[in-house]
Amino acid sequence: MGRKDHGARSVSSTACLLIPRPLMSAPSDKPWSGVFDGATDPRVEKFTESVSFDHRLYEQDIRGSSAHARMLASVGVLSDEECRQIVEGLEQIGSQIAAGTFVFRQELEDIHMNIERALIEQIGDVGRKLHTSRSRNDQVSTDFRLWIRDAIDRLDGLLVQLQRAFVSRCERDQGVVLPGYTHLQRAQPVLANHYWLAYCEKLERDRTRLDDCRTRVNQLPLGTAALAGTSIPIDRQMVADELGFEELVANSLDSSSDRDFAIEFCFVLALIAEHLSTWAEEWILWSTSEFNFLRLPQAYCTGSSIMPQKINPDVLELTRGKTARVVGNLQSLLVLVKGLPLAYNRDLQEDKERVFDSAETVEACVGLAAAVVAGAELNRKAIAERLEQGYLDATTLMEYLIGLGIPQRTAHGIIGSLVAVAMKRGVPLAELSQAEFQAAHEALDEKVFGVLGVERAIEAFSSYGSTAPTEVAKQVAMWRERLQIQVSS
Repeated sequence: MGRKDHGARSVSSTACLLIPRPLMSAPSDKPWSGVFDGATDPRVEKFTESVSFDHRLYEQDIRGSSAHARMLASVGVLSDEECRQIVEGLEQIGSQIAAGTFVFRQELEDIHMNIERALIEQIGDVGRKLHTSRSRNDQVSTDFRLWIRDAIDRLDGLLVQLQRAFVSRCERDQGVVLPGYTHLQRAQPVLANHYWLAYCEKLERDRTRLDDCRTRVNQLPLGTAALAGTSIPIDRQMVADELGFEELVANSLDSSSDRDFAIEFCFVLALIAEHLSTWAEEWILWSTSEFNFLRLPQAYCTGSSIMPQKINPDVLELTRGKTARVVGNLQSLLVLVKGLPLAYNRDLQEDKERVFDSAETVEACVGLAAAVVAGAELNRKAIAERLEQGYLDATTLMEYLIGLGIPQRTAHGIIGSLVAVAMKRGVPLAELSQAEFQAAHEALDEKVFGVLGVERAIEAFSSYGSTAPTEVAKQVAMWRERLQIQVSS
């Protein structure tokens, strides 16, 4: 889709050394301590902390805070020296977190306050100036948007890899015909490559949805502060430019309360997961002895602890199963925001685990899907042996009659009666006699045998978007060009 690589990397594996406080925390330990004259119950600290999961945002928090500091220096709130100390201090803290040596403190609640407190301990009062003209509300929203933006870019790259895996199959599966299904009953023949490109189309819609979602994610809330803005003459556009945001959030009340961007992202993730689940279900069926269409790569299967012959499609089953989690996360977010008044409410802390889990789950599923698709092999012999079963040529025969001037409903009934005769005899349509065809309709003379059979049915297709060999070849070429896939000589 032509997006730039923003240099994002996943930080979900970063160790979180969380140190709880066993005793009551003094008010001075808190960023909001001035108005309080009593200690916080440690059970409240455990109940309200989020650093155990929002530590994932550390890189985004440091990027956002560094840009904020440089902006404060540009408008005269910070001196150049103070800005340098803050930015260098943040970089050092980021290195400690990346190395897994940073100790997160539960009583500081979240990643944002842990980083700020570490900065203050490192450079003193200068660190206390960093939070000027911002609130944790707009800070959290900024970090979260940066994280989601990075996740969108990573996921888009993974979806491209999966599309390439499907398209790369087209060369080796050229000409293979499969039964197509409706209601899980054999319906009409389709080229295998037509199947593969069907998933490419679904994934392309997923990519365009991600791209569209990204435009709404990519709006800077920083500087809208708690809910009403700030009296300090800040330059929000400077921060937006440095962090790569395309627009500024225009209303501070909306900014503080908005989680549409997170819900929309989770919706797109849920739809991607649904597409993967459909594919997984299909290939689970195809790999059974009953279908015997497909051999899955054993590197992505597991065995049984009691039955030595088993080769189980566990990756596909878990892909199907994990879809439930992703859909559930979307439902949780929708319920979370359904009754919240403007502007910020602490309920919104519950959004991040849902988003993190969905993003990381879908990324893992897409990455494994590409490997499974690339490594699977069609069982051509087994497919071909049963390909004429199911009267896959019946619709083409009906359309042959339509071409002779017979109304569709009439032709439908005629071919239905012929299929009934063939079913009773247990033979394909091509093995009915000339007399049986003539008895059904006088137009069905000896030329009818040039229409029957799966191969002839495939050749008869002609409409755009169909499984016609020429149409599929055009689509394969288009996808190869789009995904920059070279054909082997």
